[in-house]
Amino acid sequence: MATSAEGFDTVIVVDFGAQYAQLIARRVRECRVFSEIVPSSMPVTDMLAKRPKAIILSGGPSSVYAAGAPLVDPSLFAAGVPTFGICYGHQVMAQALGGEVRKTGLSEYGATQLAVTGNGGTLLAGLPASQQVWMSHGDAVFTAPPGFTATAMTAGSPVAAFEDVARGFAGVQFHPEVLHTDHGLAVLQHFLYDIAGCRPTWTMVNIVEEQVDRIRLQVGDKRAICGLSGGVDSAVAAALVQRAIGDRLTCVFVDHGLLRKGEAEQVERDFVASTGVRLKVVDAAEKFLAALAGVSDPEEKRKIIGREFIRVFEAAAREVVGEIAATGETVDFLVQGTLYPDVVESGGGEGAANIKSHHNVGGLPDDLQFALVEPLRTLFKDEVRRVGEQLGLPAEIVWRQPFPGPGLGIRIVGAVTRDRLEVLREADAIAREELSAAGLDRDIWQCPVVLLADVRSVGVQGDGRTYGHPVVLRPVSSEDAMTADWTRLPYDVLARISTRITNEVPEINRVTLDVTSKPPGTIEWE
Repeated sequence: MATSAEGFDTVIVVDFGAQYAQLIARRVRECRVFSEIVPSSMPVTDMLAKRPKAIILSGGPSSVYAAGAPLVDPSLFAAGVPTFGICYGHQVMAQALGGEVRKTGLSEYGATQLAVTGNGGTLLAGLPASQQVWMSHGDAVFTAPPGFTATAMTAGSPVAAFEDVARGFAGVQFHPEVLHTDHGLAVLQHFLYDIAGCRPTWTMVNIVEEQVDRIRLQVGDKRAICGLSGGVDSAVAAALVQRAIGDRLTCVFVDHGLLRKGEAEQVERDFVASTGVRLKVVDAAEKFLAALAGVSDPEEKRKIIGREFIRVFEAAAREVVGEIAATGETVDFLVQGTLYPDVVESGGGEGAANIKSHHNVGGLPDDLQFALVEPLRTLFKDEVRRVGEQLGLPAEIVWRQPFPGPGLGIRIVGAVTRDRLEVLREADAIAREELSAAGLDRDIWQCPVVLLADVRSVGVQGDGRTYGHPVVLRPVSSEDAMTADWTRLPYDVLARISTRITNEVPEINRVTLDVTSKPPGTIEWE
């Protein structure tokens, strides 16, 4: 399935290797305009074949005058499509159209004061004469191309913004897509609406209607199966397909015994109640525990969990296929909750999906031939949540924190046992309850609780020494999990979590806080 959206204005984000390319696409969508990321190596004819309403040239790590630096085919600027350059894209545009780009001698990284010159033109119209922007450059545009008007400058960037509204061209040296740029979203809106003439019609209602129509067209009168993990991605994908084809969808939920407290029951109860979907539940906890017995190496645990999941899902899928075959029908489609970042990061975006190994049903055997249905393939995580709300899914499912496929198996540092799982479930449940009670659920990306099962720490409880396990709280804030920072939770919330865990979970006598960002750390410990 292609990643374009029929019936909506589309903005192409040309990726020059920017760390923020996905963020640019997200911000464009926040302006209610559909966006799609393409590599800078894509021929201009292929870009134009997508019939974009506008094109955005992203930042990148290169210097435009360096040998081998990715450049833009000049025919792009002759195509009559409004184009906006950001950082490196700003410099590429300037150089291609006759401006001057060179090293500044004064690199700018991070928060920088921008001075608007004149009336700010169209791009900076109505914005403060002095404002904070986010910079990341050592080169700069020193002379704007013929026909362009320079509209802003900084200490290290003589032409920090320029525009040629008559031709639909504009560029900025700073990054309007990051939150550290005070008026970045307004700058993007000025380009999209006032220069490019994009219509803000990309809404959740339209997304649901469009995807339901696509699913009906793809599946027709056939049947589909979906591996339901309990997470928001598979839940929303299943709900969309169920909306489109009704009881011709069968969901398989594999309970591997590594879920958080109450999650299996919630899937069986709340998801079915809100969607009416046909659900087959497989209780495989004993099988997974047996396979994990005595294994402490995190990579080995991941492999075992992935392998066992495939085996269990395969068996369940065969049962479903067999039951349906008895009626004279076949199951021809497999539903997956693939998101747009998965597509971009795996080099996809067009044609067949590249099923990533972290997806629950990746690696199915060759004799299970299904065509893929991926209704979330064009969406980012925040958009998936809004679609879930539009479909009427419970908030507990829609706003559930991201949870790794291997579950609590990789939040136990050490071997996985039934007792250790129960200890971690209780501690994790307390942390989630207190975060919810404090109204912080949507302020953090997730808060893994890690059990250091192979570590004992001395403590004092009830006037006696204890040798219990420590747990680690890992609250993080992120937009896409590619980078993350630890969340500065209020001290009183941390205190309540610590007090409750050490009081209510006898095996734990110490609660610690992980204050590492990503990078250098990762969100999960294993």
